[in-house]
Amino acid sequence: MSVSKDTIVHPGIINKIENDKIIVNIIAQSACASCHAKGMCSVSDLEEKSIEVLKKSGKNYKTGEKVNVAMESSLGTKAVMIGYVIPFLIVLISLIILIIITNNEGFAGLISLALLIPYYFSIYFLRDKLKKTFTFKIQ
Repeated sequence: MSVSKDTIVHPGIINKIENDKIIVNIIAQSACASCHAKGMCSVSDLEEKSIEVLKKSGKNYKTGEKVNVAMESSLGTKAVMIGYVIPFLIVLISLIILIIITNNEGFAGLISLALLIPYYFSIYFLRDKLKKTFTFKIQ
């Protein structure tokens, strides 16, 4: 198996196989989970996640089979931008502009947070397009 440095790989187990997709369960862990002092700390975090992977034609997979799921690391950066950076900038910039215009911090804060509603609705309506962008592959 050749893995590029621009690829994020997680081991997983096939949970379900449907017509054109495979559901793979992976264990996502924070940096704390691999720490040698995690037994003394309550911060460590392990979470099981299900990932949808498009099924390759000609490949036969079985439920319970161990596989490696890979994604380009640049897609991780793109996900962080969409999920965290852009909403932060919307709130920050609108808050500054509204405070200058209205001189009312409470009103400006509420409107700035309310501006996230159309942003997240647009993300929701673009979910099919985003699903095609953020693809995982079985290696």
